[in-house]
Amino acid sequence: MSTVFIVSNHDGHYWGRGKRWVDGQDSSRVLTLTHRDEAVNSVFELSSKDVLLRCDILTLNLIDGKLPKLQVSSIPLPETEEEAKLNSQESLEIAPLEKEPSAPISNTNENHTGEL
Repeated sequence: MSTVFIVSNHDGHYWGRGKRWVDGQDSSRVLTLTHRDEAVNSVFELSSKDVLLRCDILTLNLIDGKLPKLQVSSIPLPETEEEAKLNSQESLEIAPLEKEPSAPISNTNENHTGEL
């Protein structure tokens, strides 16, 4: 039986091989580390990018060379930077301008005397 270490966050997500959080449904996508100090370094790197992040290092025994079934998080996964940019661009799309204003901007018939 081999022992591996995985990183879990406060939402129950696991640090994945693709350098993003995964929910644990597909355990093959979870990053497994053979040494605890590698897991500690990963936690340090992750928490330096997100100071509010809280992580645990889980020690697991492989079963037939595979991770045991992991608890799947019910909390949605965080967006990647690319997804967040796409969503913010979609929400910032501006409607096309009208050709003519619907109401006059100013009244040209006003009497301006210019006196101070």
